[in-house]
Amino acid sequence: MAKYLVKARYTQEGVKGLLKEGGTGRRGAIEKVLTGMGGSLEAFYYVFGDDDALLIVSLPDNASAAALSLTVGAAGGATCTTHVLLTPEELDAAGKTSVDYRAPGR
Repeated sequence: MAKYLVKARYTQEGVKGLLKEGGTGRRGAIEKVLTGMGGSLEAFYYVFGDDDALLIVSLPDNASAAALSLTVGAAGGATCTTHVLLTPEELDAAGKTSVDYRAPGR
């Protein structure tokens, strides 16, 4: 199962909804949607700064992650950016993969 870091930023309407149902209510709603997609929520934190929440989620594949991102964006309560997370072992495998690449101008 693929892992992702999701950074969420609430819109004004999203903040109103968050104040109404609380942080644990939002976490529960997100757990429900992820479970329904065959995934899970590994971590959920509210943060100060440019983002409002950071999540680590597991989903079956990139198409599932894209579907989640599109659905959240279309709902209008938050925007999110999704980052694929790689394990150290996956990075080792990538480093051993031969790539036939030519830099521009060479």
